[in-house]
Parts: sequence; structure tokens; C-alpha cells
Amino acid sequence: MASASVTISADALTARFDALRRQNRRALVCYLTAGHPDPATSLALVRGVAAAGADVIELGVPFSDPLADGPVIQASSQRALDHHMTLDGTLALARDAKVDVPLVLFTYLNPLIAAGPDVLERASRAGISGLLVTDLPVGADAEREAWVGASPLAFVRLVAPTTPSERMVEIARHGSGFVYLISRLGVTGVSASVPAELPATVARLKATTTLPVCVGFGISTPGQAREIGRIADGVVVGSALVAAAGRSTDEAIALVRSLRAALDEG
Repeated sequence: MASASVTISADALTARFDALRRQNRRALVCYLTAGHPDPATSLALVRGVAAAGADVIELGVPFSDPLADGPVIQASSQRALDHHMTLDGTLALARDAKVDVPLVLFTYLNPLIAAGPDVLERASRAGISGLLVTDLPVGADAEREAWVGASPLAFVRLVAPTTPSERMVEIARHGSGFVYLISRLGVTGVSASVPAELPATVARLKATTTLPVCVGFGISTPGQAREIGRIADGVVVGSALVAAAGRSTDEAIALVRSLRAALDEG
């Protein structure tokens, strides 16, 4: 039997980042593909990652054409689809996990539209606090943006490293929760090093907004997390965590613990 649902507002993200700021700590944002490597293990992963020190968990909705994602997340998405995971299944996963960290629904626009006009309210009732839509940039679809903006969910926006400062202002003004800064151009995936120009890009973005700035794409090791944590409000780890989850739940949880320790060491 499904558990009772509880509405979680966008305020959960604000409260989490405010608490971290008071503690002079950096946020660890962990991405997991819903339903990967299978639905039961996915549920255990969400709970385990939360317990291991994640401050925010992004739940990726499996999609058949994930253009912004690299091979690791693409493969995880296909594996989840093979297990019949859907957006509604992702919401059920969020509801059943019952974790005490904010959850952000990470999706492409097509699955969101297909789920119906009440999907954002249903997401909130399932325990989702925020929404990140990879293919809905500011100004692309005013009607859809207004729909998301009027929902109970924080509207997390993406910023590319090549984004001009004037455009950064516009993007941040239409977002909430936090701003996701892409560390490099291209698709998701692990990187051997942190881009040399990243500190300047973070500084430019932080000069345009009071929202927390979290950096993702390519972060895969505790050392990289520590380095980025010194300049940003948080780090987002996706492909490395998804790859570890595909091998074992224990390995994924161990990675989260090591990332948390590195961020706290500063």
C-alpha cells in the first residue's frame, strides 16, 4: 500500500542552504537516476546516499533521448527504462524513500509535459522540493516557465561557463533554490581535472545573484570536490556516483561519504 504523501515546499532547499551557510559548510548535491540499476536498489540508494551525507538529491527521470547526458547517465537511463521506470514511478520512489534531505526532480521537458498539468503539485505531494528542466532555458517558453514558477517547487536553473554576465543575471532572476553552474561545455561525465577558468566563472556568477551556486559536470573525486567547495556553495556529483551505483550500493555510499568528508575538510 502506498504511504501517505506529504507536501514539501521549495522552502526546504532554502532552509538547507541557509543551515549550511551558518555552519560554513558546502552542499553535496548527489544525482541518481531513478530506477537504476533497478527500482528496489534505487530506493536503497536514495536512502543510503541521504544517510551518507548528501545535502540535496537530484532524482533523474529516465528519458529515451537524454541529449545533455554522457554515456554513463545515458546507459543508466536506458537500464531504468528497461525496468519500466517513469516520471510517475520517480515520484513514487521519492514518496517511498522518506528521506530528510530536499529532493530535486531532474528531467527533460517532454516527460514533464506528458505527465499532465498537475504533475508539479503531485511532485510536491510526493516530497519533491525542486525542479530542474535541462531543456527549458530562460525565455524559451514563457507559458511553461510561468507554469513551473507558479508551482510549489523551486525552479533550479542551469548556467553554462560561456554565459555572459548579463544573461547570468536574467537566469538567476528567474530561478530559485540554487543555481547549477555547468563546469565545462559538453555532456555529463567524469573529468580528470577542474577547468582552470572555473574560479573566474564562479566569481562572475556569484556577483550576479544571492542564490547559492553549485557546480556540476565532471566532478568525480574527493579532491575535485574539495577544490570546488573552496570557491562555490556546493558541488554536484552525477556520473561518478551513477557508475558506482551500477557496480554496488556499498560503493556508491562509500563515494558519498568520501566526498562529504572532503568537503568538510575544506
